[in-house]
Amino acid sequence: MNIFEITDKEFKSFQSFIFDEAGISMADSKKQLVLNRLSKRLRHYRMTRFRDYFDLVHKPEYASEKQMLIDLLTTNETYFFREPKHFEFLDEAILSSFKGRQFRCWSAACSNGAEPYTLGMVIDHKLGPGRWEILATDISSRILQEAAQATYSMQESEKIPRNLLIKYCLKGVRAQQGVMQIDKKIINSIKFQHMNLNGRIPEVGKFDLIMLRNIMIYFDLETKRTLVDELISKLHPGGYLIIGHSETLTAVTDKLKMIKPSIYRLEA
Repeated sequence: MNIFEITDKEFKSFQSFIFDEAGISMADSKKQLVLNRLSKRLRHYRMTRFRDYFDLVHKPEYASEKQMLIDLLTTNETYFFREPKHFEFLDEAILSSFKGRQFRCWSAACSNGAEPYTLGMVIDHKLGPGRWEILATDISSRILQEAAQATYSMQESEKIPRNLLIKYCLKGVRAQQGVMQIDKKIINSIKFQHMNLNGRIPEVGKFDLIMLRNIMIYFDLETKRTLVDELISKLHPGGYLIIGHSETLTAVTDKLKMIKPSIYRLEA
């Protein structure tokens, strides 16, 4: 039972905070989620009021706690081969005709690593080792540390095709029973990096594919337009931007051609 209460004014402070920091428009319906996720931080500091915790994270000496707050308020739900049609398109349409340089992919909101590791399996299986690299970024430093471990429960492997599971995943034994480890030949071609997509995006080079799935549903239209324009500047001519099935770029940009719903291409 939660002994804390959060006032409407306090909740609105956190709404404004996560919008300013991450561009996320948090719905009023998320009030209980905020209450549940932040209560343990109040207990940690022996506080009783959310406004005291809000004031604390804005003090310079508590920068790490501010990052903790961002981590707690950002959603990290993901799993291997989520929205599998995207990976089928990558395999059958994008990679089948790709030639020449090293294939570069950006998993722009990588969460716990399931997306970039899924991409790595599909790309390596098609192109072979040494011919690809992935940049995986997220606003949550905590979730990035988890992703870099490349360790998951065996239950999380259920949606991985069997041939890829055998080729790229190691099953734990004895003390590691029930645990799955991604193979180093995948890990070594993925770079994890902390990045706030709502801020200035650093120089990361050009990509043949950018995945930004199920993130823009939290952004307002202006934030979407600014971000997508930035991502387009990071695409090679002929490169692809893939968003979530529930998302669209209608009214966001006319610089990309829709190949299929949620799959867009920058014309060469």
